[in-house]
Amino acid sequence: MCGQLTSDLESAWNKLKGEGLTSTFDFIVFFLTVANDVNSGFSPCGLGCLRKQVRLAMADNGSLNDDTKDQNTSSLEIVNGESSIDELSREIQETLTLSQRHKFWETQPVGQFKDLTDTSLPEGPIEPPTAISEVKQEPYNLPNLYEWVTCDMNSEETCAEVYNLLSNNYVEDDENMFRFNYSKEFLRWALHPPGYYKTWHIGVCVKSSKKLVAFITGIPARIRVRTDVVSMAEVNFLCVHKKLRSKRLAPVMIKEVTRRVHLENIWQAAYTAGVVLPTPITSCQYWHRSLNPKKLIDVGFSRLGPRMTMSRTLKLFKVPDSPATPGFRKMELRDVPAVTRLLRAYLMQFVVAPDLDEPDVEHWVLPKEEVVDSYVVESPEDHKITDFCSFYTLPSSILGHPIHSILKAAYSYYNVSTKTPLVQLMNDALIVAKQKGFDVFNALDVMHNESFLKELKYGPGDGKLHYYLYNYRIKHILRPSELGLVLL
Repeated sequence: MCGQLTSDLESAWNKLKGEGLTSTFDFIVFFLTVANDVNSGFSPCGLGCLRKQVRLAMADNGSLNDDTKDQNTSSLEIVNGESSIDELSREIQETLTLSQRHKFWETQPVGQFKDLTDTSLPEGPIEPPTAISEVKQEPYNLPNLYEWVTCDMNSEETCAEVYNLLSNNYVEDDENMFRFNYSKEFLRWALHPPGYYKTWHIGVCVKSSKKLVAFITGIPARIRVRTDVVSMAEVNFLCVHKKLRSKRLAPVMIKEVTRRVHLENIWQAAYTAGVVLPTPITSCQYWHRSLNPKKLIDVGFSRLGPRMTMSRTLKLFKVPDSPATPGFRKMELRDVPAVTRLLRAYLMQFVVAPDLDEPDVEHWVLPKEEVVDSYVVESPEDHKITDFCSFYTLPSSILGHPIHSILKAAYSYYNVSTKTPLVQLMNDALIVAKQKGFDVFNALDVMHNESFLKELKYGPGDGKLHYYLYNYRIKHILRPSELGLVLL
């Protein structure tokens, strides 16, 4: 196949050259078109052939006329070179994967790309609920070697199995340098909110060995969309063992968790993904604030800026030794009613946000060691709680580094400022995170976070997080600042 692909690609490119269509843009379009036509299951061998021909063709593409060169200088700088070709190849691979995923999502009640400009479509549920008796009562069929299991996260053995699956197979960065490492305590916290359903914690095992090879979860939530509070499932932790990615388990797992959610008379869901599917309600940017810059540079998470030395970088990212705000202290159980009032009032500003009551706040926000940290500002004068900030702990495994194995990361959660300026409140959060040994503090540009990111020396990351609603249409894509929801 490789030889034929190489020959066909070379012939097609030579034909385009003969017709004078040889700008960088023409070449990229040509490359993308060929890539999409090759095979829906694009093989590494085929990709390697394409990458080789990219280099040959781009080298031969030096005959662009002068005015085309001038128009495309920046594009040529981006495309030329080994790393740029690798990046382009990776993007094409991702595009092909997305194309396959879209075939599944186009059958689901989600917003579709083709409907984005259709203002006549109503906002709200896409499909009406059906009678529970009409919901499929038996699980969906899996390939013969596998079976469904319900994962009891209270069982130490099961929790350890889930932890091992995720820590070895879950989300990695594009360069395969870091992988999320959710702790067992974090997983129990994330999956056991008030009113959780154990049947929504779904595993796939090998029948013969009982080895857990895939996982997906849902938890119940009340999410407000504008003025309507909707019962939803928050779907998370979809993970398939790396060796089974070709088995097409993910679509059937999504259908199975959907079936189980429907059995509880819940018809909408919220979820996030690092890739674009049909159709995001908003797309958010990750920002990172260095707390231990030397370690971050050593492990390749960040690098020295232009004309920066390590000593200057350490000085730039140094934080004070203690919080500056009078009355800033760790949240306690007695603060739950006041924090609930603060959060409910604050979240009403956003188009999509959780509808939290006191049991929710006690579960999600009350500090839990190595899981979630929360702080309040108690007025020294009248002892009222005026401000609140929180962050959760999500370390990443550092892959293949000779010295460091764990990157300890804090993620901004919910923050409410009524008296203390938000910049000052979040600077205090950085200080306590540094005291607790975090290497980096991450935040999405949701809610009012954008107002403190640059001033507190956060830098934009290369990661995007896309938010989705299942069986619920929002007419217009939201700005990140219109979103009041953080999914773990």
